[in-house]
Parts: sequence; structure tokens; C-alpha cells
Amino acid sequence: MALTKFERRDGGWGRIRGNWATLLLPINEGDSIDFARLACEIDRLIAAKVDGIYSNGTAGEFHNQMEAEFDQIQQLLADRCSDAGMPFVIGACQPDSRISLERVRRAADMRPEAIQVILPDWWPVTTVEASDFLTMAAEAAGSVPLILYQPPHAKRVFAPAELATLLKPVPQVIGVKLGDGDSSWYEQARRHLDTWGIYVPGHHLATGVEQGVAVGAFSNVACLSPSGAQQWTSSMADDLNQALNIERRLRAFLEDHIAPFAGMHGYSNAALDKLLAAIGGWADVGTRLRRPYRWIDPAVVPDLREKAKAALPEIML
Repeated sequence: MALTKFERRDGGWGRIRGNWATLLLPINEGDSIDFARLACEIDRLIAAKVDGIYSNGTAGEFHNQMEAEFDQIQQLLADRCSDAGMPFVIGACQPDSRISLERVRRAADMRPEAIQVILPDWWPVTTVEASDFLTMAAEAAGSVPLILYQPPHAKRVFAPAELATLLKPVPQVIGVKLGDGDSSWYEQARRHLDTWGIYVPGHHLATGVEQGVAVGAFSNVACLSPSGAQQWTSSMADDLNQALNIERRLRAFLEDHIAPFAGMHGYSNAALDKLLAAIGGWADVGTRLRRPYRWIDPAVVPDLREKAKAALPEIML
């Protein structure tokens, strides 16, 4: 499979390609956000020379913030990234459509590369309703493009053909972050979604590139090691077979050692991402989440770190 889409630089998604690292919230005892640690985390990501940084995805706990906190997080990200020339995307995600639209309006003033949104999530939306919401978000964003975040746990997950139908009337949407699937899913994605930048799960990125679909990932692998994830992503243009070999070991590590915390113990995806960051040890994020969500005991980290180093020396830099 040709790597044309991964290599192309003239797509509507512009600089939003490759390895994008998520902003994780350092939470203090008492549930406050530690903005000093957050600033240090952003500096570490900039120093790792990732392709970009995005805020308020699942790992950013967007669903558990006051609006003043949302504004402070985004302003901190925008200021530090702008000073360093680092591309950034702001997540204006919120299950409540009206709050989300207000977040979009405020985020647009900070001039990110794009603004990420989710669809309204209290009641499953129809295709028409989804498209109408994106039209409203595009109006709120003005000249700043949008990326739709379609997680596998959304109330309504659209197949590639359905996504194309709802996205076509809203050209301001330049990309979709989503869960991928099997070879049949990739065939459908090539057929229906070539117009948009497609961002697959970080630990599936080499497969997404091999399939000619992915332009990048808003990456859980960058939670583990932003610099390791960056080198792995960059290697895909030169030695895709080796990148696929690393992906196989990466998937096995996550399946064997990380996924059981969700499947057997019910921890959230945000808890898993913070565990990965603790294993990587590249910033003082901690595993704590805001209540009522549970976090994973950091006592498990040293053993998992040794397992990660043994399985993924190319990532654990």
C-alpha cells in the first residue's frame, strides 16, 4: 500500500499530521489542577519535538472541568506553544452541545491549528443532527478548522460511509479522530474518507499508514514516551516493516499489561493513559484522576516500567 496520504503536505489538515501528544492533567490531593506541573509537562512535550500537542481529549478529563479551568488550561497551552513555534490543537469537547459551542468560540480566539469537538452525547444523534451540530461548531470557530473526535464509546459511532455523509456539508471539518477496525473497515475508509485527515489510535498508527488511511494519531503511545513515539512515527516513512514489528510488540504489551486494568477492574481510558505516562516517567503527571473517577495505584508502575523497557526499547527512550 502506498504511503501517499501519510506523506502528503497539501491536505486540508495542514500541519496536523504525525505524532500528536495529549495533555494530561496533573491532579493534586483535593482535586485541584496543578498548573505548575502542567506547565512543566508542556515544556517536556515541546522539548521532545513531537509533531504537535493537543488538549482536552479523554486523557485531559474534559468532562470534569469548570469553565474557568478550561480557559486557564487552553491559555497556558496556547502561550507556551506559540512562544516555541509548536503546533497545537484545542479540544473544546463537552457532552453538552451549548457548553461545547461556547468552548469553541473561546478556543478560536487562541488561534490553534484546529479545534477538536465531540458530538452531543446525552442522546444519540442522527446523521442530520450530527451534521447540524458540526455546522453550528464551524460557525462558532470562524476561520479555525475542526476535527471530529469519534471515540468507540460514543453514544453513536458512525461507519465510514455515514461519516462521509454527515461531514460533506461541513467543509470546515478537516479530520476525524476515531477507532479503526479490520481490513474491511480500512477498505471502507479508503473508499469514503480519503478527503479527510484520519487519526487512528496511536498503537495502530503503523497499520493505518500501511493501509493508506492514517495521516497521524492523537497518540496514547506519546503518553508512554513522547520522544519514543516521535521516533517511531518518523521511522514509518523509511522502514514501515520495522515500524509494524514495533507495533506488534506495542499492542501485545498494552493487551497483556494495560488493558486488564480496564477489562477486569473497570478503570477508564484516562486512567490507562495516566498509567502509561507514569510508566514512561517523562513528566510528573501522576496517576490521580479527578473524583469520582478512580485512578490506578502508582505502586504498580516500577514493575510495568521494566516490562515496557524489555518489550519496547525503541519506544522507552
